[in-house]
Amino acid sequence: MTRMENTFGPGCWLRVAGGLALALLSAVLLILAFPPYNLGLLIWIGFIPMLVTQYRVLPARLSSLASAIAIGGWLGVLLVPMFGSKSFFMATIPLLTGLLVFFVDKNKRLFHARSGNRWFVLEGAVGWVGLEMLRSFIPALGTWLFVGYPLWSQPWLLQPLSVFGIYGLDLLIMLGNYALAQGLFVLLDKKWKWDAAMRLDTHPARRWILTFGFLLVAWIGLSLFLFTRPPSPATRLVRLAAIQPDLPRAAHRDASTPPEQRSALLAAQTRQVAEQGAQIIVWPEMALAFDPQVEHTQELQSLAAEIQAYLVIGYVVDAEQGFRNEATILTPSGEFLGVYGKTHPAIFSGEPRTVSRGVYPVYDTPIGKLATMICFDADFTDVPRRFGRQGAQVIAAPSLFGPSIAQMPHTQIVFRAVENRTTIVMADVAYNSAIVDSYGRVLELSITPEGVRTTLVADVALGTGETLYSRFGDWLGWLCLGGMVFFAVFMQVGQQKNPSNPHSVRML
Repeated sequence: MTRMENTFGPGCWLRVAGGLALALLSAVLLILAFPPYNLGLLIWIGFIPMLVTQYRVLPARLSSLASAIAIGGWLGVLLVPMFGSKSFFMATIPLLTGLLVFFVDKNKRLFHARSGNRWFVLEGAVGWVGLEMLRSFIPALGTWLFVGYPLWSQPWLLQPLSVFGIYGLDLLIMLGNYALAQGLFVLLDKKWKWDAAMRLDTHPARRWILTFGFLLVAWIGLSLFLFTRPPSPATRLVRLAAIQPDLPRAAHRDASTPPEQRSALLAAQTRQVAEQGAQIIVWPEMALAFDPQVEHTQELQSLAAEIQAYLVIGYVVDAEQGFRNEATILTPSGEFLGVYGKTHPAIFSGEPRTVSRGVYPVYDTPIGKLATMICFDADFTDVPRRFGRQGAQVIAAPSLFGPSIAQMPHTQIVFRAVENRTTIVMADVAYNSAIVDSYGRVLELSITPEGVRTTLVADVALGTGETLYSRFGDWLGWLCLGGMVFFAVFMQVGQQKNPSNPHSVRML
């Protein structure tokens, strides 16, 4: 192995310029993989230019600049237009992430060179998914921009989510990126001599590529098996509807639309879908500025009786007793089944916590087992999983998104639906509504950044509402988080043991 080169030699600046261009290429590929561009297959190779830059092209002391630019640029282009105007913290996340990645990745090239790249693929993939697990606990982020989401339109590929969750798909994607990158290292090393790299043996690289290929084939085989199984004879069809009234402001803050006009618009759309035979009708988040079990109760009960459908009502109460962003289900007979309080507020927009949060009711009705969640709850895995564990077959998801993120929310409910084998109906105020079945098939979708009044109606075969994932949770995410911590300690111990010896890190 050649000695690590820490000085700038002839041609260094050309290497730096070329490396930065490759890092930016990774950022572009990742951006194009996500909505609104939806070139989802790019996610399988999006990180490769960044890894080639980090571990071959850039001088050793600048190697982590590659991942800082690629990841910071990717997040900056997608996150800042969505959230930057609403929160200084969200606007600075790409910059902070880039700085963090620069320092965290600073010694990785040295570690992998010392260890003969034995751990390159495993450490990289496990570390990435472990970091995703860690950031899922940040209230403002959740699972936003997880690397699996670009594949939302491929239900034939998503079915193992019901076992492994989103972390399983993300691990497979990152294993592919790192394994293919390592194979590319072998090819590049045959043509160029890199100052910060040793020539790799083709056998480990080949083994990892074959391992990734085997795992990919196994994943696809399991997915197709689950996807093509015939439905149970007992499976019933239910007609579902989402009401999108083009009322973009929350009811308690909408001075331009009088309450009577708001109620009339919602009622008119509700009658329209009821005439089409809708059995469950979902209103948006904070559609009303009062508790329907306290005010205008008889009017709403009369509407439910008239349409003979289950009405899911999103409402908000902002009083001295506390803020309540809630949803309830009104039956055709006029009974309110219960109340769900939003678990995950959109804190980047200043939304307070709901005082009634922490209760997760599932209602057993003649149609099926129904539940409700609200808007940003779909960005986290815990709320839908709680409902799935109780056998929920339909989750109504009132939402209030803004135009800047209109291209994204439906991707998340696709994953939550497959993970828990439950149908999800998302009814937004104006921008993104969808009906997704328990296999992740998007049956109806409205994406309108300009805002529009519309309704969605679809016949859906109810799912089972219970999976291995809903029972055991994010076990793979926790396993990867443990692996990330292990490698962080392993690298640090190896460096402290003999920092001057390039062979100080050996295979365990």
